Amino acid sequence: MTQRPGFPVKLSQTTASNPARKTGVGDTGRIAPSRPPSLNPSQTAAKAASAVLPRLDSTVTGLGLDSVAVRARMVRKLAEQGVQDPRVLEAMGQVERHRFVESALVNQAYEDTSLPIGLGQTISKPNVVARMVELLCQGKPGKLGRVLEIGTGCGYQAAVLSHVAGEVYSIERLRGLHEKARTHLRPFRLHNVHLIFGDGMLGYPKGAPYAGIISAAGGEAVPDAWLEQLAVGGRLIAPTITPSGHQALVVILKTSEGFERQVLEAVHFVPLKSGVA
Repeated sequence: MTQRPGFPVKLSQTTASNPARKTGVGDTGRIAPSRPPSLNPSQTAAKAASAVLPRLDSTVTGLGLDSVAVRARMVRKLAEQGVQDPRVLEAMGQVERHRFVESALVNQAYEDTSLPIGLGQTISKPNVVARMVELLCQGKPGKLGRVLEIGTGCGYQAAVLSHVAGEVYSIERLRGLHEKARTHLRPFRLHNVHLIFGDGMLGYPKGAPYAGIISAAGGEAVPDAWLEQLAVGGRLIAPTITPSGHQALVVILKTSEGFERQVLEAVHFVPLKSGVA
């Protein structure tokens, strides 16, 4: 039985004063794009990367895959691809992705590609992780409050989230991956990350409301339980099947009036499933 994390945990200032309540889902508006079109992409990438890399140089050392240079190159590429949030770039540079993949794949750990982690699941490519975390952080200064991750997988995204959120609750339905994530994360001593074995489609109501919810699996629709557990002012990022039958990244902002929904780029995630195994 998973030990219940301690509560309460404070949400960020933007959500703490607005407890979550159940409202109807509707496309009541659009969320401002996270990449302003007026910015010069090359200037933005250079500025974002230069703001982060000196801090990485001063905090991370080592040789080979442990070298800051390897992750610094990944951060520069992420910035060139459009990731602008310094908090996200720094988190991506701090977390050693090669520690979350199989030994035979470590040489591919910092390439922008997804990799198998067992049980038919994959670790998302760095650009997708950075993109989703940036969307989660959009419009919120400082650290997020309490965040729920659906689909722990190997634990990599939970480690990244630990740098941008006050508390991370990550739920995984496959016991083998849940145990693998525990093994991967233990050396990092991330005291603000709580791993839960359970059905992610039900969310984790004991920790609600959440300042943000992020899913690593896509279904036909966003489960009602997630919407109910999202705090007013909170954001939900999840791959979802669109009416055209394709999977796309969807951002949902919960307001006092209802929900604002935005459909973004096409993505390809493993299917969202119920139950545990």
